[in-house]
Amino acid sequence: MSMPTLYYVHDPMCSWCWGFQPTWNRLLQLLPSSITVKRLVGGLAPDSYEPMPEEMRHYLQQTWRRIETELDRPFNHDFWRNNIPRRSTYPACRAVIAARAHDLETEMIEAIQQAYYLDARNPSDLQVLKSCASQIGISEKVFVEAMDSAELEYQLQTEIAQARSMPINGFPSLVIESEGQRLALPLDYHNEAVMLSVITSKLDPKFIE
Repeated sequence: MSMPTLYYVHDPMCSWCWGFQPTWNRLLQLLPSSITVKRLVGGLAPDSYEPMPEEMRHYLQQTWRRIETELDRPFNHDFWRNNIPRRSTYPACRAVIAARAHDLETEMIEAIQQAYYLDARNPSDLQVLKSCASQIGISEKVFVEAMDSAELEYQLQTEIAQARSMPINGFPSLVIESEGQRLALPLDYHNEAVMLSVITSKLDPKFIE
């Protein structure tokens, strides 16, 4: 019998994923060791060099303020004054996959979120992503070669397709796969214990330690 897998479907530039991050980290510490965890980048917005439309800028700024209020997560609003935002998260998703090859996936996600939400830098830009890679110990040369490779592009598109095949409605999302069945799990942004209870209720008792 295959071991259960918990999929975390996210985007490194998704503000609600940033809001969920502390609770997600606490949930990871509580999961039974029998559960395999896999992160999937969902690809929130494709490659674009066009400035973000004003309506989208306004919407995202309001979303940041809502997350600040509801989840007590910090945002550096200088981002909107210091950058020309683009609706483009695929570069950051590629960076996460590139870092995964070095077992630094989590570190890259954290570096991107730090750059974006706290340092007011734009992870849609390759220069920012190169800085994130260097910060976590990946050489710029190795990172840039990976980012330009056809193999990485294939991995990105395959992963996005897999994410979209999941029973999800947005990012972040959690899906448990057990005994050939995939079930979407409700998120609780404040209480990891609630989610843990739901996850364990979906599993055969033999998988719960």
